[in-house]
Amino acid sequence: MLKILMVCGAGLGSSFACQMSVETVLKDLGVEAKLDHCDISSASGMNADIIISGKNFETQFKHYNIDATKIFLNKLVDKNEIKEKLIPVLKEKNVL
Repeated sequence: MLKILMVCGAGLGSSFACQMSVETVLKDLGVEAKLDHCDISSASGMNADIIISGKNFETQFKHYNIDATKIFLNKLVDKNEIKEKLIPVLKEKNVL
């Protein structure tokens, strides 16, 4: 099953809020995935297929060797932005 990880600085508030928005988008698309959230330093050990994080963390990810498709959002809970950026990745991974 596809694993999607939402990442923020502390792994609590904004990543969890993002996870709830991603759940809604995936449900609307009819896609099943295992979702989780964490802080940026824990992300490397989570073996995710897709990582979704804020645009403000994009440069920090360069310090970690994470083999996952990364999606960076301007607004973590904007379902339209999530859908717009997630659909091409889901198609690339033959999930949609």
